[in-house]
Amino acid sequence: MSREELEKRKKVVYELICSEFYVPMKLKEMAIFMEIPKEQREELSEVLETLLLEGKIEVSQKGKYQKSKGKFLTGVFSAHPKGFGFVTVDGMDADLYISEDDVHGAMHQDVVQVLSKPGSNGKRPEGKIVKILTRGTTQLVGLYQESKNFGFVIPDNGRYTKDIFIPKEYNKGAMNGHKVVVLLTSYGTQEKSPEGKVLEILGHISDPGTDVLSIVKGYELPVEFPEKVMHQAERTPSEISEADCKGRMDLRDVKMVTIDGEDAKDLDDAVSLSMDGDHYLLGVHIADVANYVQENSAMDREALKRGTSVYLVDRVIPMLPRRLSNGICSLNAGEDRLALSCLMTIDQKGNVIDHVISESVIHVDRRMTYTSVKKILEDQDPEEMATYQEFVPMFQNMQQLAAILRGKRRKRGSIDFDFPETKILLDEEGTPVDILPYERNTATRLIEDFMLIANETVAEDAFWQELPFVYRTHDNPDPDRMRKLSTFINNFGYTIHFKDEEIHPKELQKLLEKLEGTPEEAQISRLTLRSMKQAKYTPESHGHFGLAAKYYCHFTSPIRRYPDLQIHRIMKEQLRGRLNEKRIDHYNALLPEVAKHSSEMERRADEAERETDKLKKVEFMERHIGEIYEGVISSITAWGVYVELPNTIEGMIHVSMLPGDYFYYDEETYEMVGQSTDIRYKLGQTLKIRVHATDKILRTIDFVIPQEWEIDEDKE
Repeated sequence: MSREELEKRKKVVYELICSEFYVPMKLKEMAIFMEIPKEQREELSEVLETLLLEGKIEVSQKGKYQKSKGKFLTGVFSAHPKGFGFVTVDGMDADLYISEDDVHGAMHQDVVQVLSKPGSNGKRPEGKIVKILTRGTTQLVGLYQESKNFGFVIPDNGRYTKDIFIPKEYNKGAMNGHKVVVLLTSYGTQEKSPEGKVLEILGHISDPGTDVLSIVKGYELPVEFPEKVMHQAERTPSEISEADCKGRMDLRDVKMVTIDGEDAKDLDDAVSLSMDGDHYLLGVHIADVANYVQENSAMDREALKRGTSVYLVDRVIPMLPRRLSNGICSLNAGEDRLALSCLMTIDQKGNVIDHVISESVIHVDRRMTYTSVKKILEDQDPEEMATYQEFVPMFQNMQQLAAILRGKRRKRGSIDFDFPETKILLDEEGTPVDILPYERNTATRLIEDFMLIANETVAEDAFWQELPFVYRTHDNPDPDRMRKLSTFINNFGYTIHFKDEEIHPKELQKLLEKLEGTPEEAQISRLTLRSMKQAKYTPESHGHFGLAAKYYCHFTSPIRRYPDLQIHRIMKEQLRGRLNEKRIDHYNALLPEVAKHSSEMERRADEAERETDKLKKVEFMERHIGEIYEGVISSITAWGVYVELPNTIEGMIHVSMLPGDYFYYDEETYEMVGQSTDIRYKLGQTLKIRVHATDKILRTIDFVIPQEWEIDEDKE
């Protein structure tokens, strides 16, 4: 049947179904009614299937066709490696579940039209994709496999479940084992593979650096800056002039420091602290990036496009050219710099009783590191204290103030997930030589506390001035997810209380405190985090659930986050009296898209960072296959037991590899249980494991439980 014929027949059938006298019929009944001979019934079936797919009609439980009562929605499809997926619709709390049968050729990140299905048995809402509106993917990164007359590419991202067919003339000379970037020329059908042509060969899978470069290209992270942007950066001055200082608050005589990691080069925040009787005078001074990045300039457009700097394990992909981020915008010690300062007067209870936000000129006295400040405050190292003698009293006061601020946040219910971060040490070739847990200390927490209070103060100031603004919001968790969490933790003897179907952050804070040091801490903490919504940028202030804060924004990192830069620009206009009605209308039109795009770029960066960390962990464990370690059971699922090692590396023992019995997952007790022996694997249990296998493509690590003789041999 030609396309033209199909359209004609669709029109006839649909008009029949929509007519007043139509009574829902099965295929056979409709064929008889329309006097369609048996040999043409297949064509009628095709017409009906197409109308179903378009969402114009639906099938009743009795198999009768009727006009659709469903609701069409538009959203973004997120595919799962197992074939099903979810559609995220703006304004809907829950994503629509799409079964494998209802995907209808959609690929990951496609914008689709979806027909919602009525939910059943309290499960999440379901839908079926009826139309692909725009394709979300134009190119992919994957592994090239050569055949005699053609090739194909296995996508790195498991969410793309089909291999890409590459005609020989479009392989660009790629060979077996090459990592390549592929441009999709056809998206295929249910039966037919997508097609593409090789745009770029990244290198062989075994070449140093190809692995991370594949992730960079896979997430379409922009590496090089356009020529226009670089020219603009080159024209940026390398030092400030006296003319730049006019009209600014001169804080060059105020004692201040930066406190960062040893290897940090883009220093965008400095802190100062003095006492006025019992009151703390805290200054948080942020690099005035907006002074050098003008609105709608080539540099500004590129910064918006990138949204954020991306910190991968072996490189940083900056939001701004390094001439700015490591140069004039970096608050380097011993140099005058332009800043936007938030000066707060804070009482002994942690209340900000007064504040001033002002354009300033500052002079940082010392570049401090977290390690050094920790030595002074925690270890009271005599040598370190002697080196920084004149700053020690300020650091001690900072420690006191930070504790007050933290106590105040805790009192109102702020939730602190203290998962150890991973520090991956690489050699010159990018090979991981060690992986360590990176714990927060007094110094890192101190800076965190000061940045949080500055962000809150600035957000509240903007809210009451009714400025157009970009807030950092964190919505209340979905009640259904919270109820599931509540059911889960009940099995371990924990409870969380609801009030009017809502949950207060304090309840989750109490839960995390009770969990501290228990075997189930890791899994329940992670599950609690997953049960909450993602924080995002919005032009309206909805509050921040996780921080239990009414007003919150990101103000303190304009070098590496676009929302911060956007805020600075607005605030500077307000301070200079230039935020007139016209400019307010301009920002009100602009900010929803800025907020949405920045949230998306943040998620992209997070995913790329996670993937590179996983990759390097797999690469590290590759060299330790056969070795025995002790770890803790961090999670249990129907398909296996996850074990976390002290260095934060996690691997899985597949259920089929558990020795001595047939094991099943007990959903009520969250244990893996041996059917005959009643051997039980529980959360938090210490376990000896042997590294069994690694897979760099899937980025997985497999563990097994060693035999007793293997453990004895290992001890020797």
